[in-house]
Amino acid sequence: MTNQSIAFLFPGQGSQAVGMGGALAASHAAAKQVFEEVNDALGENLFAIMQDGPDDAIRMTRNAQPALFATSMAAVRVIEAELGTLLTSRGGVAAGHSLGEYAALAASGSLSISDAARLLRQRGDAMQSAVPVGEGAMAAILGGDEDQINAILADAQSSGLVQIANDNAPGQIVVSGAAAAVDAAIECAKAAGLRRAIKLPVSAPFHCELMAPAADVMAQVLAETAILDAAIPVYCNVTAAAETKA
Repeated sequence: MTNQSIAFLFPGQGSQAVGMGGALAASHAAAKQVFEEVNDALGENLFAIMQDGPDDAIRMTRNAQPALFATSMAAVRVIEAELGTLLTSRGGVAAGHSLGEYAALAASGSLSISDAARLLRQRGDAMQSAVPVGEGAMAAILGGDEDQINAILADAQSSGLVQIANDNAPGQIVVSGAAAAVDAAIECAKAAGLRRAIKLPVSAPFHCELMAPAADVMAQVLAETAILDAAIPVYCNVTAAAETKA
């Protein structure tokens, strides 16, 4: 395998689960150190919430975001310990789905683990403040193209704002918005004969216009954060372009 063929990919919200990272921390000192660093950065024992739950606690975006990040970076540090070298020394590229981009930036050396953990806690708080728990939702719709999904959303708009949030892959589009409108979109998708429509285990409607207040908060927070040039290219969610400059 050449360096050019290596890609480090990191998951986004919805991948969280009670108990995640526990096996890594129990068997690898490098992973345990990451979880301790994140705990210290946040000033609380996030790892205990990750291990003990309940599900509702780990699903809350203020916990889910730094928890997924910590687990991703724990895996990175374990791999590096096993290889005896930094992943960035092996070349390649990095990318992450939504909040996974923060892990990609940390793995590339652009953000420190502590700074990224604090950013994600602030990001989670800002996102949840923008839309109270229960008032927003997201759903993955399988089996339709963009035109079909837009037609479904047009029918669902009478129940509130709902928009395409992620075009994940051909035949897999995520929608986001007001909870009632997302529920309506799910029913419209089923009525249209699309393969499947699944509500996602998240606590807020990410990647839609309802998140505008959170974007304003994060613009200010990021302006005050030390961000370094990346040691390897990071593919950005918004542009799909590879970036290395801070």
